[in-house]
Amino acid sequence: MLLANELSPMAGETFACNLLGEDLTHAAKSSQVSGQLKTKWLSSKFGRHELAKRLQENPQDYPPLGTQFGDLDEDGTDLKGALVVGNVRQLNAWLNEPSNRKALEEIRHGFGSGNIDLVSGGPPCQSFSMAGSRQYTHSRNDLPWEFAKFVQLTRPKFALLENVTGILRPFQVDGSEVFAWVEVAKAFARIGIEGGDDAGDARGGYVPLCLHVNAKFAGVAQNRTRFIMLSFRRDVFDILLGKMIGRDRELLLSSVEFFEKARAGKPIRRDDLPLYDAAKTRNLLDGTFLAGLSTPARPPTTMDAIDDLREHGLAQSEYVQGINTLLGPQALPPKTVTLGTEVANHVLRKHGLAVQARFRVYQVLSKFGKKSPIAAAVYKLLRGSAHELDEESWKQLSSSSYFIPAQGSFHQFKNKIFFEEFLTGLQTKKSSQQALLPDEPAPAAVSIPDDVCHYHMSLGGLRTLTVREMARIQSFPDNYVFRSKATTGGEKRKYEVPQYTQVGNAVPPILGHALGQIVQGLLKQYHQSLGQTEDSSFLHAA
Repeated sequence: MLLANELSPMAGETFACNLLGEDLTHAAKSSQVSGQLKTKWLSSKFGRHELAKRLQENPQDYPPLGTQFGDLDEDGTDLKGALVVGNVRQLNAWLNEPSNRKALEEIRHGFGSGNIDLVSGGPPCQSFSMAGSRQYTHSRNDLPWEFAKFVQLTRPKFALLENVTGILRPFQVDGSEVFAWVEVAKAFARIGIEGGDDAGDARGGYVPLCLHVNAKFAGVAQNRTRFIMLSFRRDVFDILLGKMIGRDRELLLSSVEFFEKARAGKPIRRDDLPLYDAAKTRNLLDGTFLAGLSTPARPPTTMDAIDDLREHGLAQSEYVQGINTLLGPQALPPKTVTLGTEVANHVLRKHGLAVQARFRVYQVLSKFGKKSPIAAAVYKLLRGSAHELDEESWKQLSSSSYFIPAQGSFHQFKNKIFFEEFLTGLQTKKSSQQALLPDEPAPAAVSIPDDVCHYHMSLGGLRTLTVREMARIQSFPDNYVFRSKATTGGEKRKYEVPQYTQVGNAVPPILGHALGQIVQGLLKQYHQSLGQTEDSSFLHAA
C-alpha cells in the first residue's frame, strides 16, 4: 500500500490497527504523538498531542485547509505507506496547491517505485442506496467525481470504483432519467480533457468496464450485490487490447464506442455503455480475465461462517479456515492489542424478553420464507394491522415451539386464540427484521445490527449478531480487530462509524482479493507486452 485515505477517524483507527500496526488508543494515552505515526490528519481542530480528541472528532466539522492543525508535509516524504484521515475533497485541494507539488510528484511516482498501478475506492453511497435518501443532488453524490479527480491527479494504470447496486437505478431529474453510474463512467472517460497538460499519462482518459457482481459468487457467505467499475488508463488499455483475444478482447472493445462519444462530448444514452450483470447471470464471466468473480463452488452459507461461534468446541468450517489462512497474514494488529484465546469483537448482545420472543417468531417464519402468505399473516399481527390468523397459517405455525417471556422457556401453543394474543403482545414498528437462514448465504450486511437475528433455536440464539459474526459473514479473518465503540445511536449516527457500521460498509475482503487478483493478472499481461506492442491508438487496434 502506497497511501490510503479515510474520512472517519473511527474507521481510520481500525485501519491503522490492522494494516499499519498502530494502536491509536494506546498512542493517545502515551507520550507518542500523531506526528510520529503513519496515521496523519489532513485538517483537524486538535493538535498532534490531542490524539484522543481527534479519534472522536466529527468528520463533518473538519476545519478548512490551513486554518487549524494538519500533519502533512509539503515534500510528501512522510506520506509513503500512510493513512490520511480527512475529506477527499480537501485532499484533492491540498494536492493541487502549488506549494505541495513535490508531494504530488512523490505520489505519482509511487515514492520512487515507478508509476502507480491501482487506485481503488468506495465513495460513500448512502444517497445511491435503495435504503437511503435517493437524492441525486445530495452533496455525497459528488464523491465519485472527487474520486475521478484524485485519479487524474495520481495517474494510476487502473482505477477501481465500488458502489451499491442502487447506483444502477435511474434518478428522476427534471422529468428525465439520469443514470449516475453512466455519468461517473463518463467522468473517468473524460479525465485529462480539462487541465489535461498536467494529466501526463492520464491525459488520454480512462476506459471503463462496468460490472454488477454478487459477492457470494466470489466466495463470500453473503448475498451482497455491488456495482464495480474497473477503468483502464488509455495507454494501458491500448497495450492490453493488443494482447488479448477471444472474449477478453470483446469485453474491452465493448466500451470503445462509449469512450469515443464521451471524449468527443457527444450525447450519451444509457445503452451506449454495457453493464455486465454477473449478479444475475452466474456464468457470464467464466473463461475471461474476470472469472474470479464467478467461482464454480457453491456459495458458503451463514452456518459455514458463524456456527462454530455458538459454543466452545464446535469445529471451524472450511470457509472460516480459508479466510483465516488467506487473509489473516494481511492483518497485523500491534502487540498492544491482545487477541488472547477468545475471538475478538464477539460480545453477545442483550435483549429484553419480549424482543427475544419476537426473534423466535422470526426463526419459525424463516422456514416458510419472508414473503410467504404465512409470514405476511403473522407480520400483520406484529404490526397491529390484524388480530386474527387464518386457519391454514395457524395449522402450519402450531407445530413449532415459541419463547414465552413470562416462563423464560419454549412452549408449543395448542390454542389459536392464545397464540394470537401472544403475537399481538409482541407488536413492533420494525418491518425489516428477519432470522438468518443457516443453509443459505446471509443477506447483505448493513450498518445497524437490528435487522437480523441468529438462526439457532436456543436461549443463546435469540439475539442479533455480534460484530465478529457479521465480520465472519463479510469474510474478515478472526485476527482483524475492529476498534472504537461497537454501535451508536441518535444524532451521532449521522457521522459516527462504530464497529457494526465499519463491517456493514466494508467491501468483503474475499471480493476485494478477487478483484486484486484480476488487476494483478492484467498488470502481468501489461508488463509482458510492453516491449512487444507498438504504442498505437486502441481505436486503430479495434
